[in-house]
Amino acid sequence: MTDRRVPVTLDLSTPAAGRRGKPPRHFADLTPAERVEVVTGVGEKAFRAKQIGQHYYGHLSADPAEMTDLPAATRDRLVEAFFPPLLRSTRVMEADGGTTVKTLWRMFDQARVESVLMRYPHRSTLCVSSQAGCGMACPFCATGQLGLTRNLSTAEIVEQVREAARSLDRGEIPGGPGRLTNLVFMGMGEPLANYKAVMGTIRQLVAPVPDGMGMSARNITVSTVGLVPAMKRLAQEGLPLTLALSLHAPDDELRSELVPVNTRWSVDETLDAARAYYEVTGRRVSIEYALIRDINDHAWRADLLGKKLNARGHGWVHANPIPLNPTPGSKWTASDPAVEEEFVARLRGHGIPTTIRDTRGSDIDGACGQLAAEEAS
Repeated sequence: MTDRRVPVTLDLSTPAAGRRGKPPRHFADLTPAERVEVVTGVGEKAFRAKQIGQHYYGHLSADPAEMTDLPAATRDRLVEAFFPPLLRSTRVMEADGGTTVKTLWRMFDQARVESVLMRYPHRSTLCVSSQAGCGMACPFCATGQLGLTRNLSTAEIVEQVREAARSLDRGEIPGGPGRLTNLVFMGMGEPLANYKAVMGTIRQLVAPVPDGMGMSARNITVSTVGLVPAMKRLAQEGLPLTLALSLHAPDDELRSELVPVNTRWSVDETLDAARAYYEVTGRRVSIEYALIRDINDHAWRADLLGKKLNARGHGWVHANPIPLNPTPGSKWTASDPAVEEEFVARLRGHGIPTTIRDTRGSDIDGACGQLAAEEAS
């Protein structure tokens, strides 16, 4: 039974039992050709690989009991070869009448990550993790303060998505059976620091069944703190993904404190790369900005941000300020509502389309910047 008690913070720096490192090979880690090799290696015909893909991506199942069109004599062997256990749910928390669900996953080596599923009237969005912990060390972010445990594999990310899609499909989320429509790489980790696995995940999710889940690339958002070379590489992938840039300050002095990677790539370099992404893909870039009381919420910083965005053209960007979500023991707190309103008004005054981001899930530490892989004792 899932434990819903009040969480306590874990010290993830303490070595856990098991081997840190590469997870066992999984169906979602393999190319279609490699899947055929596994199938024929156990004496089955090549077309069985697509049958298994139909079950995994189409029916969202890795259960041999549900794969009745596979030969009984080899079914268990095929499933064992393709679907080693990679993650298991150890804690689930709910908010918003059960339509926001945060799940703590324990990986094969005891590493822990979290994902958050949010169901809205006309869409369902999963916030997925790409790393256990994060190495970017942003001081106001609970995940950043954990440090990086390791990168997740493609299959470990895909499995988070499949489990969420399956729970919607089976009507386990209030609102009846539904479909996962949107994916945001805004969970634990810096997605572009785990570039190969993240792109491997995305390409499988957008591929049609039985090679993938058939999601729309336009409904997938990749967030980054500003890894400029990877942003440029992402622009060349040929996919209409949404890029979300976690900026948090328009000036180098403050941003280097809030987002340490800024000492490597400055605000201007980062915004130039974001603008280049728009030019290549035609996809409007989201600027994420956590409003922190008396730190980055000054009216003059809103003006500076507006000027810097407009200096690179018009119509290419959308600003998403968000009141800082609280984390236990942090000295940082959200801006005063009046200050927030002034900040937004200043941006809009510069002609920047601006929308205050949803803080959904904050009461279960499931909102942006709160994921810290907490578990009941």
